[in-house]
Amino acid sequence: MLRWACICVGQSPIVLRVQSSFESLSLSAALTAVVADLGYTDPTPIQAATIPALLKGRDLVGQSKTGSGKTAAFALPILQGIEVQRRVVQALVLCPTRELSAQVARELRKLGRGHPGLAVLELVGGQPSRPQREALERGVHVVIGTPGRLLDHLERGALDPSSLRTVVLDEADRMLDMGFGEDVTRLLRALPEKRQTVLFSATFPDSIEAISRSFQRDAVRVTIEEPEEALGEIRQLQLSAAPGEKLHALCWLLDRFPHESALVFCNFKATVAQLVEDLAGSGMSVDRLDGDLDQFHRDQVLARFRSQSLRVLIATDVAGRGLDVQGLDLVINFELPPQPEVYVHRIGRTGRAGRQGVAVSLTRGPGDERLEAAAALTGMEVDTLTRSAENDPGIETLLRTLARPPRMGTILISGGRKDRIRPGDLLGALTGEAGGLRGDDVGKIEIQQKLSYVAVALPVARSAVECLNRGRIKGKRFRATLVGVSAWRSS
Repeated sequence: MLRWACICVGQSPIVLRVQSSFESLSLSAALTAVVADLGYTDPTPIQAATIPALLKGRDLVGQSKTGSGKTAAFALPILQGIEVQRRVVQALVLCPTRELSAQVARELRKLGRGHPGLAVLELVGGQPSRPQREALERGVHVVIGTPGRLLDHLERGALDPSSLRTVVLDEADRMLDMGFGEDVTRLLRALPEKRQTVLFSATFPDSIEAISRSFQRDAVRVTIEEPEEALGEIRQLQLSAAPGEKLHALCWLLDRFPHESALVFCNFKATVAQLVEDLAGSGMSVDRLDGDLDQFHRDQVLARFRSQSLRVLIATDVAGRGLDVQGLDLVINFELPPQPEVYVHRIGRTGRAGRQGVAVSLTRGPGDERLEAAAALTGMEVDTLTRSAENDPGIETLLRTLARPPRMGTILISGGRKDRIRPGDLLGALTGEAGGLRGDDVGKIEIQQKLSYVAVALPVARSAVECLNRGRIKGKRFRATLVGVSAWRSS
């Protein structure tokens, strides 16, 4: 585990050894108990280095790689400062994407379960604004959302920031890269001057420094320097492919590296759409994630991918951050990004939690300057793969081989948190006397505000749907539907 952090106050850097426990971070007994109950033993370096400063109300810039625990680093101090009896907006978190907003909201609700009555609200595009306005009228404590929708509610008077204590820009560099700089500036200018302003970022470009100078006061800067072995769990590879051979090369890679879940990155939505059309037509378990999907379908695709009922996800960089997938085996750069920092964020989706991951990039040929820049940033060698006639059976054979079903199917249920549904309720409905499934037939369960997703073993997926539609959950009937391509291939 990393044990060192570089902390700067003003222009003075101090290198500190980070060796701490959650009990030593001045967190409340309630939060410490929740953290222990969730099984977290020691804080990550970014958490240990930033939580004490945030609890003191300091402005802060925290810099560390994606997946290093930044969400809990700001969520725990926010929760400690919440006055639950005052149902007003006390904290605001800005995120670059709807996916990251949802991930942050899940983490806040999970860590805040020791705060009875805590109200966390997501304000993101792709969803009707009226229910969001109504939720704001009823009163919430923490608001999480994307800049455009937050600004819309703020300018319409639906979002009252007068009681705001803390504003957090999560993945701030990505937010500015995506063109949200003007919206972010307008938002920050409209908020009360007397507040705590926190920036968390994987990189520290000039644009972040400008935001810090304009909107922070005497900010603490914490930089977690990653050791060379930080990416050691990711095997980085490259494969040369001519433009007309890239689909064939992609299929070869998907066959060469066995996977339950593979994430393929493209730079453009048009490329994503064409790849999905080419691969789905052969019967492959594949779908897309890009900016053209509405919120309902984005949530559905991600739920299927997380539950391993979707083997291959083709995505633009909308999935580059905030995509919370456990056990992602393989990342492929079908198109290399122009910025090396984006490459690091992409490959960081795999090789997590001590698991071995594989990241492969299709290149123009030896000496591709984009990959050389990325390799220089990671400080690691990128090995070269060779595809020859001897080890390539041809694209038609590869497509037939890859057209195998996923392990799981995903069931969509028309009830969620608002119906007081809990994971145990769904598990009981499926494995009880009426359902008859074995416990190991049931996979990941996701409870959202109005909907729930349950992964079940594909051979029993249809019978599980019939069981749920016949029975009741918490005494009520809910509609269950098998979603995704696997719905037509499970019989």
